[in-house]
Amino acid sequence: MRGFLRKLLLAILALGALAALAYLSRRKIHLGDFTWSRFIHAVGQANVWLLLLSVLAIYGAYALRSLRWQQLSRYLGPSGFVEVYSATVMGFASIFILGRAGEPVRPLLLARKSRLPVVSMFGVWVLERITDFAGGVALAALSLLVFAGKLADAGLNTDWVENARAGGWLLLGILAAIVVLMLYFRLHGAGALERRLDYWHRSGGLKGWLAGIIAGFSEGLQAIRTASDLLIAVAYTAAHWGLVTLAYFWIARAFASAFVQSDVNFPGAMLLLAVTLVGSLLQLPGVGGGAQVASFIALTTIFGVEQEPAAAIAIVLWLITFAAPTLVGVPLLIHEGLSMGELRNLARDEAAAERAGKHVSLTRLAGGGSAGESGERG
Repeated sequence: MRGFLRKLLLAILALGALAALAYLSRRKIHLGDFTWSRFIHAVGQANVWLLLLSVLAIYGAYALRSLRWQQLSRYLGPSGFVEVYSATVMGFASIFILGRAGEPVRPLLLARKSRLPVVSMFGVWVLERITDFAGGVALAALSLLVFAGKLADAGLNTDWVENARAGGWLLLGILAAIVVLMLYFRLHGAGALERRLDYWHRSGGLKGWLAGIIAGFSEGLQAIRTASDLLIAVAYTAAHWGLVTLAYFWIARAFASAFVQSDVNFPGAMLLLAVTLVGSLLQLPGVGGGAQVASFIALTTIFGVEQEPAAAIAIVLWLITFAAPTLVGVPLLIHEGLSMGELRNLARDEAAAERAGKHVSLTRLAGGGSAGESGERG
């Protein structure tokens, strides 16, 4: 039940954001005028070398993500970069195949490859999700508040940017709240609060979901014990999202001829990425959906790109940034002996175990007992 409520809440937030974007762009989008010939022409005009460079940037971002994971999990035990990187790529390939239902697969694979406790991996995963969310918020806030002048100089829709600046201040407030919350939990400890919520955890439902979040947050924060730990995690997060933004910039530059009313600069790529991240909350297995719609609306509304090239850019963005992990991840999953059916079962079993306040055992995956067996939370 708590998993359903969480997904429903995320879906409502993403739909609300997309609906607001669609309303603002209602005078600019006329799908009845869409022609496939112009779409194909836009694809044919793309700079292939820049697209290949963006693929390398995405795989480089996975490397930075893997290094950050090693940093966050180093107090739990040693882990090799190759093992963490392969599990990371396989995990994101699973998300592409299964949609958001495949998200628990990655920490399970990381626990297996690193031979570390599953419960601890999920604690690190919660912390990673929080840092990624903060990174996305920072991207949007920086582009709208710090680089608003550069967005206007590049020819973006100044009315939209000016109206969105209020949202930028709101995002900055959210980012500050996240930092304060993390500092409070780290300094005062979440253990006492977690023990007080033990009844909630055992009762399940919404109360159990809230208790589970606090438990995961508490476990994850154990990865940050010193100021240097925090600075390194922030540095890896900034470098990761900076490289992803660079991939977006290169993809947009690959379609430079499509940007007639505006130009693409790095702050513009930051804003495009932030909008796409909102849409990515609505992801269907294997086809995406929300990410492409968000990119398309941003390109037509904010950047003034025509519908056909905007659709081409949105699809290529999705293929490179969301589907690219399957090029390496799927062969690795096959090598590990994991079929699509087994991935679905693993995700379903983890969801059921989470509702019961546990995590699934990796015995059947690892071929025997290890430190990565099931553990209880809270």
